Amino acid sequence: MLTLRAGSDIVTTPSGSDELRLALRAATMYHVEGATQAEIAAKLGVSRPTAGRLVARARANGLVRIEIHVPEEISGSVHTDLERRLEERYGLDEAMVVTSSIDDAGGRYDAVGRAAAGVLIRRLQPAHTLGFTWGPETVAVAQALQGRGTRCARVVQLDGSMSTADYQTGVDFVLARCADQLQATPMRLNAPLYADPATVVALQQDSLMSRALDAGRTADLMFFGLGPVSTSTTLFEGSFLDADLLVELDRLGAVGEIGGRFFDADGRDVGGSLAERTVSVPLDDIRNCATTLLISGGARKHAAVRAALRGRLATVLVTDIACALDLLDEPGSTPTKESR
Repeated sequence: MLTLRAGSDIVTTPSGSDELRLALRAATMYHVEGATQAEIAAKLGVSRPTAGRLVARARANGLVRIEIHVPEEISGSVHTDLERRLEERYGLDEAMVVTSSIDDAGGRYDAVGRAAAGVLIRRLQPAHTLGFTWGPETVAVAQALQGRGTRCARVVQLDGSMSTADYQTGVDFVLARCADQLQATPMRLNAPLYADPATVVALQQDSLMSRALDAGRTADLMFFGLGPVSTSTTLFEGSFLDADLLVELDRLGAVGEIGGRFFDADGRDVGGSLAERTVSVPLDDIRNCATTLLISGGARKHAAVRAALRGRLATVLVTDIACALDLLDEPGSTPTKESR
């Protein structure tokens, strides 16, 4: 809502009154009539810089008051204040908070998936390479994705997914769905997530594998979920990790992982025996990517989300309201946009 008032509580001199009248007229033309500064200047017989100053003076003197009115029917599902505070605290380009809690929804990511799909549609460009890690969050995004004319050049898998167990990672669905909806070329990374160091080196030197890995490392936009260090994760359930590795990761201070690469409470790589055995995009490449979209929520992942944001592993966050509130209760300094 925009309100223009004649400045009745402003004490002015006769000449000042005339200037305020001009400022009010300029502000009316600019905010109500949609006139440009050039049109205002021509109408009022002043220069374009003066027209700009008149509009600015109207705002500075309280002649213009702008209020955002949220319709009652959507007021319970819009969280612009929470989103703004998250962006400021963690130096994010954008935060989106959905009303439904992932825990209350039985651990399902449908709502955050729909929100994240909307982010992708807004931010993708035809020449972009889109990268993703596998997991339930990215499956939810792919399910909700409706291209509607949006396209990109390539869709590439950022982490290996092959396992000795018969475990459905959702990679094929996400890759096929995104490629279809975005009219993009799919690039499959036919590799395990973890292998012995010699095998990892060999895979990196293989022409097909190196093409997929290089495409992922230089992707223009990446979207991913994350996991905690726990037995109740996709990595453990899919037999990618065993109990001994979880003990080692806990000893190293790991609190979460993205693409099978683990980080501590400040979002720093923890190293350990898994580091040289991992076939996925390194965390530093995620940090260097222009747009990194983290989709997550649920109480068991709060600490990992906070750590990822501290470690500059996301520029855009889509989460549920419970996680957003938890992130804002955390004290201490956090990175700003300028520090990215």
